[in-house]
Amino acid sequence: MNGAFGKSPPITTDSPTFVVKTGNHINWLPCITGGVCVKDAGGDTMDGSEELVGRTMVQVITEKYDLDNFPYCRGPGTGVVVLTSPQSSPVKGQLNLPRVLVLDSCGISQAGDESEVATFCAHVVELDLSNNHLQDWGEVLKIVSNVPKLDFLNLSMNPLSGSQLEPDGTEPFLELRRLVLNNTHVSWEVLHTLTREIPKLEELFLCLNEYRSVKLSDVPCASLQLLHISDNRLQDWAEVRKFGLMYPGLQSLILANNKITAINEPQESLCRLFPQLRCINLHNTGLSRWEDIERLSMFPKLQEVKVMGVPLLQPYGTMERRSLVVAQLPAVTLLNGSVVTPGEREDAERFFVRYHIECPENERPKRYHSLVAQYGHLEPLADVDLRPESSVLVDVRFGEQVERLSLKLEQTAAELKRALRHMVQLPSNKMRVFHVAAGMGPQELKHGGRALHSYQMRDGDEIVVVPKDL
Repeated sequence: MNGAFGKSPPITTDSPTFVVKTGNHINWLPCITGGVCVKDAGGDTMDGSEELVGRTMVQVITEKYDLDNFPYCRGPGTGVVVLTSPQSSPVKGQLNLPRVLVLDSCGISQAGDESEVATFCAHVVELDLSNNHLQDWGEVLKIVSNVPKLDFLNLSMNPLSGSQLEPDGTEPFLELRRLVLNNTHVSWEVLHTLTREIPKLEELFLCLNEYRSVKLSDVPCASLQLLHISDNRLQDWAEVRKFGLMYPGLQSLILANNKITAINEPQESLCRLFPQLRCINLHNTGLSRWEDIERLSMFPKLQEVKVMGVPLLQPYGTMERRSLVVAQLPAVTLLNGSVVTPGEREDAERFFVRYHIECPENERPKRYHSLVAQYGHLEPLADVDLRPESSVLVDVRFGEQVERLSLKLEQTAAELKRALRHMVQLPSNKMRVFHVAAGMGPQELKHGGRALHSYQMRDGDEIVVVPKDL
């Protein structure tokens, strides 16, 4: 099929294409996924750098997806169909929205006409409204209540901290599974209302909200599996443990960049506190005791741990750090993003035993005793220094005269001869020098530029000097 732009390109699922019909002609256009140049109500062009304040979601959708904003589409009766969407929203006029709708940084502060939202978003499943000006949960509810299939909602960086949410207004969130509230500073009262009334909520993102404490909810949210609450100001484990009480089905807990100083929890209660936890991220926290790492092993289903940038591990080298942590966590299969193989685990556990073997009995961790029961009392590895010797102590013999000297092995044979002139009272060109190793015959140092270490000299060897005319 040929259109105004020549032969039509092949349609592939990874190359979204707009089919633009103008009369009896069909034009093929690539899908625009980057920034959008739109026109305001007066027809003037606006770029993305302009600050847009006090706009409705309906207005933004109309401008972003209006065919007038596609420069190659002209003429009456033009329509757009997005072929990559298995089920697109019903066409309203000349608009057709994708199922994943991104409206970030558009200056949205209100929903607009709710019937328009419902028409535009009947098939939308993911909605990104981050970095807008929504500050009233009432406006958010107007939007969400008209997106019946909404599965994912991103409200990050909207000023919602001053708005309250009544329990009666949460019915539109019934199908929601993933909710992002980063940098919104929403109150715990609002969060508890949401988690209490959203029965399918699985993932909750609460980063950058300046939380110093956690308010306990009376009603647990059993469906929540992932809590991402990094980059807050939590310090006390007494606050963190509340997550285990509120979210008993939690599988992933991301606490990175919170200055949590210790895991102050009796070991016997940790298994009951987070019974389903499989992954914990403690990057850049304030942990400073090995007891805190040991307590992580009490979580019955823990398989993945991320713990880098903590004060506890800073004094150790890379190999020591990883081995000591692996040995403390017998059930962990993924540490800091790397798989723990069976071979690595055995090496780490043996290293752990040897590392603590000389520690006083009262300072040895509990894990040491269980590993000794498994591997036995391991002897320390031999401390083998593989660095080459820098000097040797040899006996220099000249006739009946013997003198013990320390020779630097980086010096050459010519430099050795010059150093021996004062002892033997011969010029360098009038002496012959031999190296005699134990059990070996003499080897003459003939080549003046050859370094002494290449002769494999050892402590106790002899250097024999004879006059050259003999």
